[in-house]
Formats: sequence, C-alpha cells, structure tokens
Amino acid sequence: MVDPLTLGGSLGLGGFGVYLLNRYWQQRQAQLRAQALLEKYSTQSRIGLHQGRMRLLVSMPQVGELPLAEQEAWRERDERRNQHFLDLGLLQADDEPPEEGIPSDEERLEALESRQQWMDVHEPPLSEHAAVVAEEHVGSGVVVATEADEEPEVDMDERLEREGGASGEVQISLAWDDYNDLDLHLFCPSGERIYFNNKKSECGGHLDVDMNVRPVSNTPVENVVWHDDAPLGTYKVGVHFYKHHRKRQDQADVQVSVAGHHPRSQSRIPRDHQVRSSHANGDVLFVDRRRSQRMSHQRRPQGTGGV
Repeated sequence: MVDPLTLGGSLGLGGFGVYLLNRYWQQRQAQLRAQALLEKYSTQSRIGLHQGRMRLLVSMPQVGELPLAEQEAWRERDERRNQHFLDLGLLQADDEPPEEGIPSDEERLEALESRQQWMDVHEPPLSEHAAVVAEEHVGSGVVVATEADEEPEVDMDERLEREGGASGEVQISLAWDDYNDLDLHLFCPSGERIYFNNKKSECGGHLDVDMNVRPVSNTPVENVVWHDDAPLGTYKVGVHFYKHHRKRQDQADVQVSVAGHHPRSQSRIPRDHQVRSSHANGDVLFVDRRRSQRMSHQRRPQGTGGV
C-alpha cells in the first residue's frame, strides 16, 4: 500500500510541475506574439545601451507608414475602440459651463465628490477599456515639430518644479492650460497601469504629481517617473479626458524624458473623454496619440530606458 504522505507529496510535486509548465507556455506564447508583431510591423531598429548591456531597440510604425489595407484595418480597430468606450457607458455628458474665473472651494469639493462617485461605479469598465487601448501596436502619426511649433507658455520643467515632480531615468509628464481634469495613464512593460488609483507600480514607476481632481490650477501638470532601473520593454502613455470644466478645447503637451533627453509631443484632445493611447516603443523612439487632431514630435531621444 502506498504511503499517504508519499502519495500526497507526489501529487503536490506533479501539480507544481504542471503549474511551471503552464507558466512557461504562457510566457513563450507572449514572446512569440511579440516577435510576430515586430516582424510584421516594426520599421526601425538600432542597437543601444541599457543598464550597461547592449539591446536591440525597435520602433513600431505610424499608421501612415503602413500599406493601405493595414491602414484600413487600423481605422476599423479604432472605430471598435470608440464603440467599446460607448458600450461601457464611460462617456460623460458635459456640464453647463460655470462662470469664468477661479473655481470656488465649494465647486472644487463638489468636483472631487462627483469624481469619486463616478469612479466607484466606472473603475472596472474604465480598466477594461484601458486594456483594449493598450493592445494597439500602431501609432496614429507623428510629424516633426519645429521651434515655431512649440508653445512658449508651456514650461513643463517649471511646472514640475512648482509641484515637486521628480526626475529620473525615465519620466513622462503631461501639461495643459485650463481647469479641465485630464488623467495620465502609463502602461508599463509588464502590463501594469499607473494612474491616480494605482500611483506606484511593482516595477518602480510612481505617479508623484496628480492635478485637477479638483480644478485648482489653469496650468496643471502630471508626472510619472522611474528614478532608476526602469524596466526594459514597451511603455504606452494614455490620456483620459475625465471632465470638462471650462468652455474651450484642450491643448495637451506630453514630454517623455529618457536619461535627461526631452522630446515633446503636442496634441489637441477631442472632447470625447476617451482614453487616448500614446505609444513609446523601443528606446522611446517616438510618442504618438491615437486619433489626435494635431501631433508634433520634436526629436527622438538618444538616451536609454527602453520605453
């Protein structure tokens, strides 16, 4: 007769072995899928130094670089994302615009309470939609910006210093110029999402500045930073237009810093409140915004960070 302890131990080891095998299979499938996407879509690659090691850094394409059939496929995916957002009930009706001027303390508290109530109900569908957005692997288009394209009144570094935003090996910042509430969402290489309800990721990223939950500033900024040891991989930057507090169209300014190099991307954000996906693939080779009306990219950084 088989000893029960021996039998139990054998079953336990067997189960653990099956778990490890399944985990390896899932990781292998993810690697094969990533490799297939690179072979199908990647347009640029180069060798770069990351954390003391040479790495192959790959830039994914913009939609305008694809064949016409692939462009049409991208537009179809984009429409499905739009419909998905609506089906989840995430679109908010615009409030009647309040009088111009600095919001009162009562208005700010009401906005804070309203947002918390909205998140209590809509956080699961918002996370579901964010996961759909993060699956996109083609950018919507980047044009090279000149100095004349830069907005002189948007001093990102000055705003970050004012709010105590940190800098580091990898830093992604968002600025805009009114009381509206925009939220920065950063998709890490692991798939974890950094945003106002998850400010610190397991891989070391930190949302250290989160503004206009209450509309307290018309020169707000948000900031996500890895002080050091930023993980290698693909990062995606999303912007959620949560709430419109003033009657105007937003100009959002996204800055990605890798090892101190600052490219800047600017985009008008349509007032549809969706999570607009931006991509920073390879070594922060480009940043783009999904379905933006205007996008500029000043230059590609030369640093490391694997964003």
